[in-house]
Formats: sequence, C-alpha cells, structure tokens
Amino acid sequence: MMERGYLVSGRYEILDTLGEGGMANVYLAEDTILHRQVAVKVLRMDLQHDQATIRRFQREAKATSELSHPNIVGVYDVGTDNGMQYIVMEYVAGDNLKTFIDQHYPLPLPEVIEMMTQVLSAVQLAHSQGIIHRDLKPQNILVTASGQVKIADFGIAVALNDKSVTQTNSLLGSVHYISPEQARGGMATPQSDIYALGIILYELLMGKVPFSGDSAVTIALKHFHDEIPSLRQFNHQIPQALENVVLRATAKDPEQRYQSAAAMAADLQTSLDPERANEPRFVPVVADSNLAETKVLSDLPNEVRESELASPDQAATATNTEPDPVAPNVKRRLPKWSWWLIGGAGAVILIVALVLLLGKKDVTVPDLSGMSVNEAKLTLQDKNLKIGQTDYEHSNQVAKDLVIRSDPSVKTSVKSGSTVNLVLSSGAKTYTIGDYRDQDYDTVKSKLQRAGFTVKRKNKNSETVAAGQIISQSVKAKKKVVPKQTTITLTVSQGPALVSLRDLSMYTKQEAQEYAENVGLKVTFGTSEYSADFASGTVMSQNPAAGTSVASGSTITLVLSKGAEPASSSSAADSSSENQQTEETTTFDKTITIEPATASNDSESASGSSTTAGSTFLIYIGDAKNSLSTVYKKIENVTATQKLTLSFEVKDDNSATYRIVRDGVDYANETIKP
Repeated sequence: MMERGYLVSGRYEILDTLGEGGMANVYLAEDTILHRQVAVKVLRMDLQHDQATIRRFQREAKATSELSHPNIVGVYDVGTDNGMQYIVMEYVAGDNLKTFIDQHYPLPLPEVIEMMTQVLSAVQLAHSQGIIHRDLKPQNILVTASGQVKIADFGIAVALNDKSVTQTNSLLGSVHYISPEQARGGMATPQSDIYALGIILYELLMGKVPFSGDSAVTIALKHFHDEIPSLRQFNHQIPQALENVVLRATAKDPEQRYQSAAAMAADLQTSLDPERANEPRFVPVVADSNLAETKVLSDLPNEVRESELASPDQAATATNTEPDPVAPNVKRRLPKWSWWLIGGAGAVILIVALVLLLGKKDVTVPDLSGMSVNEAKLTLQDKNLKIGQTDYEHSNQVAKDLVIRSDPSVKTSVKSGSTVNLVLSSGAKTYTIGDYRDQDYDTVKSKLQRAGFTVKRKNKNSETVAAGQIISQSVKAKKKVVPKQTTITLTVSQGPALVSLRDLSMYTKQEAQEYAENVGLKVTFGTSEYSADFASGTVMSQNPAAGTSVASGSTITLVLSKGAEPASSSSAADSSSENQQTEETTTFDKTITIEPATASNDSESASGSSTTAGSTFLIYIGDAKNSLSTVYKKIENVTATQKLTLSFEVKDDNSATYRIVRDGVDYANETIKP
C-alpha cells in the first residue's frame, strides 16, 4: 500500500486509494507537472518480482497506451518506482457499469443500445490493432456523469494470465463473462471478447448475469453446456431482434458469433427498427462434436481443478497407471501372415490418406462484414479459404476499408481452398457543393434533396437579388461532404423590403422627410394647394395612398397645404355683416358603426378562423365648431364592433363632414346635413 503524499517517480502525488484488487491496487494521484488528477495502477507486491509478469505488464501497457479512443481509458505513462511496476491512466470520475446497473435498472432500451455501441466501438479499435481484452466485464467499464462509457484494464488480464491460477477471487469475478472456449482452456480470440460483450448486453437488459453458481467451475460449466435464458420470457418489451443480438453474440461456437465488434454494433443499432419487428428467433447450428470436449480450466486453482473437474474415472486412470511390463528392448516375433495383414492395412490407410488429401470437403463462408482485410484474411485461413478479388463501393453504414459483403455470400457452402471475393467500403459517398448564389431556390432544393441532403430555407429581403433566388449558403462551394450527414441552409431573397405607408396627413414637410428617410423611401413634393381643412405647410394629400405597401427605395409624392384661400376685405366685410344678420345654428347627431381590422391570412389560427387585433381609430369632424385638420377624437384598442355617436353643429343650411381613419388607413368619409 502507498501512503498519501507519496510521490511516484517524483511526479505523481498519491491522494487517495481508489480500489484494491487481486492483481493491482489503484490510487488517485495528482500529476504535479501537468496539474491534473490521474489514476495510478500499481502491481501487487507479490507479483513485482516475477520477471515474466513484469515484461508482459510493460509490453501490454505500452500497447494499450497506443489505443486512442473516447471510450477507452487513456494511458499516460508506464514506469517503475523502487521496483514497483505502475501505469498512469486517465482518471474517470464515476461508477463502474456494474454499480450503474445496480442503481439504475431497468434502463431504457435506447440507452442500453447507446452504451453498448460505445463499448463496441472501443473494442473494434482494439481488435483492429491486434489487442484482445480477455477480461471484459462491467467492473472494467466506467460510466461518467454524462453517460459516456470508458473501458479500462486493457492488457492487464493478459499480462497476469499465468498468475491468475492463484487468484481465485479474481477469477470468480470474471467467470460470469468467460467464453466457452476460454473455460475449456483454449486461447482467447476476438470472438471471446464478443461473447463477453453479449453477456454484458444481457446484464444491461436483465439487471443480472445469465449464469450463477456456488463456484467458478459450476458457472464455467454452465457457459458451455446451458443455453442463455430467454430475455423475452421475462420481459416482453424486448424485441426479438434485440434478443437475437444477445443470442448470436453468445453462441457456443465462435464461428457462429459476430465476426467483429463492428458487425455486432451495426446489428444492435437497428434492433429497435419497426422493419425488424417480426424477425424470427436466432437459432445457432448444432455445435461441432469437438466443442463438447471439456478441458481443465487453466485459470482455476489446482485444488479446485482436482476436486471439481476431474471425474472418478479420470482420477482412477491417473493413480492406477502402471508401466508396460514388456521392456522396450525385448523383440516380439510375429507370424508371417501378420506381416501380410499389416501390409494390407497400410495400403488401406495410404488410400484413405490420399482420398483425404486429394478430396476437398465443403466449408461454409463465414460472416466477414465489418472486418478489415487482414481480419478477413485470417478468418478465411481458419476455414482453409483465401481472399480473391477485392472491389470498393460507397457505404454510409460501413467504415472505410472494412468489408461490406463477400462473394460467395455468408453461409454459402464452397469447396475447401476456394477464393472469396470481398467488397470493401470506400466510405460514404461525397458530394461537391456548388455555388448556388443567384440561382432559383426551388431548382437547387430539388437537386440537393435528390442527392440526399436535408435542405432548410431562410428568408431575407434584398434590393440586389431577385425574389426567389439564393443570396447565400451555409456550406461553402467546392467543399466535399456526405449528403446523408449534412444539412445545408439556403438564404433566399424575398426582394426589397415592403413598407406599408403611414397616413402623412397634417405632417409638416420636415416630419414627412424624416419618416421617408427612416423607412427607406424617397419623397417629392407636388404643387402646394389652398385648403381650409389643413394648416399651411402640412401634408394634405399623398400618392400612393396611406396603407399601400411599397418596396424600399420607392418614391412617394406629397402635396402641402397653403392654408385657406384669402378673400377680398370688402366682400369679407359684407359677408360678415350679412352672416351676422341671417345665420342660424343647427345641431344634430350621427351614429356610426366601427369594427376592428381583421387579421390577414398569415395570422389565421390553427382552426382556420381569422383573429382580430386591437385597432386604433382617429375621428375628424368638419362643422361650425371643428376643423377636419384637427383630431376630434381618438379611440384605441378596439377589438369588437361598437357604435359611435358624433354630434355636429352647422349654421344655416351648411353641411358637416366627418372622416374616420383606422390603423392609418381611411375607414369612412362622409358629408352630411341635418
């Protein structure tokens, strides 16, 4: 054990103990140079003096340090401190997957698939570089707070394999995930890791491992004798396609498992698709008789092996074996007919041998999908097959340089020694983006969608680009992209911005010019005219009329009032005198109905009915007491139809005028008499 504060190699300060195992102890430490927290794994003291173990430990640790993947715990440093072998790794704050399952089970199926996809991606990288984990289990998979998973302990199980026979408790932790071939004492292969991944997927779905028992041997025997318990029998929510991933990954025969982690990931990612809802249950082919042989578990303590694996017959054979009583130098004489018999038997054996040598038996083409060329070559060699022609084609699902399919296809029966052609992925098909500026949006959109792009539109006003044509694009021209993975946004011109003209009546010349400048319009002034209704110097008319929508940059024409037309003094005096003698005043009322503006079609509700917004009404009255140039009354936020009564006062038989403006647009204008 290392004490807190101890500096490993003068650099890594021990802060705390993270865990103690049968093979190594792990500590939380501070890298005093880079000022970051790291995990330091140190071989147990009782293993520090075994040179073979040390060499394997260093070799595997260095190989693991070359695995750069977001789902693999990074290895920063490998070294020795006072004879202690250590590895400095990335510190991952969080629980291991075993604890995560215990605390969060049951997990949503999409989350299970996402976590397993991350694990499979990491294992695929390791396998592609010739590294087999050999001890995959939830305890060796860490889960961060964000849900990212990271595999730890790459290579440690390999380095300590020979010593594990003395670590019974360590084996008990791994035997739940051990493949049948490993349980028999066979060598671990990538398919051994695939088997462990299938057990881990089972545990994610069920919250427990498929096999349990009182001893490591009991559990190991179940791995190569018992079928994996049905997932759907206990949880009907699990689709058959998802259960099939578990069944195929845990097939007893390694050849019937996925041939790569990438192939397993590809199958897993579509297991929830509706198209696979009626998929039949995966049923492995009956295992070869060679698979039924049971060898002694090499990773079990001697006393366990002897007591639990050796049968009484084997024990008797081992203890009662006696040497051949006939000395090796004593010659036996055989009758002559025996030599004829031996010669005939030899001829028969020779003929059989020739038949076996010359005849080619049928073999089944393995599943090579997702493999690299080297992996496919080794897999075919195991079947006494060889690689023939290799061709490339684009694929959105299979990574570049990995096998898409074989010819003959998987499970096809061929003669031993035959060649198998491979179709490799050249990666996803790329598309060179063009320069779509000033082109018609609908035409470009149709072209891009046919190529597989997702196209989005963004509207923008422009005075230089015609309406409906493209102003800009989110992906630069000449860039090569994968259509299925790319969304391109096209900014489309709506033409110049439209301005709804305000009612400029009674604006001064300066006010009208300021308004026009603010909204991007040009203004000209026509010949001023006399008007008793508008004060001198104010706008009395405009063209286009108020409420008209015009493009930015358009010109409007305004006419200013010169005020009331002057009259001669004598006639004015006579008229005044006459009016004083004859004028009579009359008052009367007029009731008018006003309604708010109805919203445009763009503002219609989802039900299709139109909605109203509050309207503002300006009331102008021209009579003996009021001028049309002055607002008589202002009514705001009118949302419903209402009655409005106006009072007028006229002299003699003169008429009165009223004008109503709603939201800047003339609503009513009428001249009336009593």
